[in-house]
Amino acid sequence: MREVQGQVVVIGAGIAGLAAAHRLLERGARVTVLEASGRVGGKLLPGEVAGARVDLGAESMLARRLEAVALAREVGLADRLQPPATATASLWTRGALRPFPKGHVMGVPGTASALAGVVSEEGLARIERDAELPRTEVGDDVAVGEYVAERLGREVVDRLLEPMLGGVYAGDAYRISMRSAVPQLFQAARTHTSLTEGVRELQAKAAVAQQTGPVFMGIRGGIGTLPLAVADSVRARGGEILTRTPVTELRRTPEGGWQVRSGEREWRADAVILAAPAPAAARLLRAENPAAAAELDGVEYASMALITLAYRRAGTALPDGSGFLVPPVDGHTIKASTFASQKWGWIADENPDLVVLRTSVGRYGETEILQRDDSELADVSRQDLKAATGLDATPVATRVTRWDDGLPQYPVGHHARVSRIREHVARLPGLAVCGAAYDGVGIPACIASAYAAVDQVQGDLRGVEQLTAHPVQSLHGGAGE
Repeated sequence: MREVQGQVVVIGAGIAGLAAAHRLLERGARVTVLEASGRVGGKLLPGEVAGARVDLGAESMLARRLEAVALAREVGLADRLQPPATATASLWTRGALRPFPKGHVMGVPGTASALAGVVSEEGLARIERDAELPRTEVGDDVAVGEYVAERLGREVVDRLLEPMLGGVYAGDAYRISMRSAVPQLFQAARTHTSLTEGVRELQAKAAVAQQTGPVFMGIRGGIGTLPLAVADSVRARGGEILTRTPVTELRRTPEGGWQVRSGEREWRADAVILAAPAPAAARLLRAENPAAAAELDGVEYASMALITLAYRRAGTALPDGSGFLVPPVDGHTIKASTFASQKWGWIADENPDLVVLRTSVGRYGETEILQRDDSELADVSRQDLKAATGLDATPVATRVTRWDDGLPQYPVGHHARVSRIREHVARLPGLAVCGAAYDGVGIPACIASAYAAVDQVQGDLRGVEQLTAHPVQSLHGGAGE
């Protein structure tokens, strides 16, 4: 493995930035990570409610992709990896909690019978027509909701696809890119006339993959402990992480390196990896790469909030399973609920006298609900939980976590925008971008984008025997102050 020699500054200490720093240190670089906020981890946030450890951000990671689980093992979390205790979920629709259908890919069924009880008889008949319809061309990209509605009818989109995508992107299925958000469906649409036939093929492949292990994985203590462990590993390898250090300027130097400024402080680097959200990346690139900045300005975000509630176990009964999703068409406020104590065995083991669950609110374009104060969000969550499950107890504690502009949106053409951004960025050697705004919002996708960014700057710097080996210097004091 070739080493990345020289000094690299990583801007942003979310999981992408930390993963990039970790990989860079493995390859011999000197690394400084600059983070604007007061903590590392981005949307991965450990916390507590009523003394119980919980996740206040993302709570699980896809295990079928190797990047996240592998990184967790590398930083010493192998013995804390745990799959969900139950993978059985429900759908709160048509006035009742119904078992979430099996035999689907992101809510798209392989057969009409898979959705019996969820969609109407007319909806089931509409799904059956897929096999008789002529091919629907998808071109370079298409909105996943638009395509699925054309093949299977709007009921499938409104009652299955929307709640599935809403949980991942907090977006609108009728504008989300199928190519970027559900690439396996996009490929099936390109290679099959019948969508249900393509889904059945994907399901057959998934059945083989299921024999190798769980689909999702958690971590005892919470997924939010992953970035903390990566940060500890970065420091142990000699990397420096500075929080409360917002980068205010990014400039090329006459020697071909980079000058990074935060207020009155300055760092010199041979390469920079921008692991910040799109708006921050746009701001920093505006002077040196206005074309990339303009594209980044076009990336939209959705806001959401998570409401975590803790109840006394005595007298608190929940339906079986890990929780439920809520189709927007049913008109409820919450979009999902996770029964955390039932989904994650470690929460139940650590808190035998408590029941912990959480709800989520907020989708792309929704603003009114997120303007309510924390107590109102907790109240509306309790009302919806009572209507869905009969839960009428008073929680012993609640906690609201707001993720303003937390989830980048992937509308039709997102892949082309990302390609243009990377083409513009590639014109400045020693610069790369990574994070949720590009190739996927999941933890493994963010880590993969970080590794690709490391490979890019490694390629830019390769072959240089002695780079401008400036130690990281502050204008006010010694190295890395």
